[in-house]
Amino acid sequence: MAIRTTHRSRLAGATLAVTTGVICTLSVQPAGADEPVARHCVLDASTGEQRCFGTFDEAIDRATDGRVTDAPASPRAAVTSSAFRATMSKASASASAKEDTAAAGDVVQGTFFSDPGYSGDTLTISGPSLCEKDGWVNWQHDLGDDWKNRISSVQPWGNCAIWLYPEPNLGGDRDGPFDENTADVGQMMNDRTQSIGFS
Repeated sequence: MAIRTTHRSRLAGATLAVTTGVICTLSVQPAGADEPVARHCVLDASTGEQRCFGTFDEAIDRATDGRVTDAPASPRAAVTSSAFRATMSKASASASAKEDTAAAGDVVQGTFFSDPGYSGDTLTISGPSLCEKDGWVNWQHDLGDDWKNRISSVQPWGNCAIWLYPEPNLGGDRDGPFDENTADVGQMMNDRTQSIGFS
């Protein structure tokens, strides 16, 4: 019996070592491995069409209907670039000034990030025009399942202030207005947003 117990203990120890080795092997990345690839999506709030891209600059090109083709590759770099902000403001103003229906849906109203510090996946929402700053929510959007409860940082565009809501249809206690770049939306709404108001 003692031999059998010892054998089982050794076998259990060997199994644990092998299992631990497999777990470690699965969790260790090779040196120099890149971070997970982020998705950069664009949503036209007027039509509900959403398309995703492999790079942030491709997403901005699409969101602005080709008016901004030189966005920084990194969303974090875009947030700190005054030149990019000026280019985006000019693009929004020119789209809003168009009177034909072809311009509808291409004023960027906000970019949302899945992680704090303007990192992770991005969702850039475009709408029909600039926000009016009249004290009312001018545009609203209910997030799809792929973006519900994921927003951690925000970047407003198109003269908009952003309001975040924990329920669809602007329901529940809102947080905001976020009228400037916000690296962390805070504990109240971090990873809890289901609908967005633009005012």
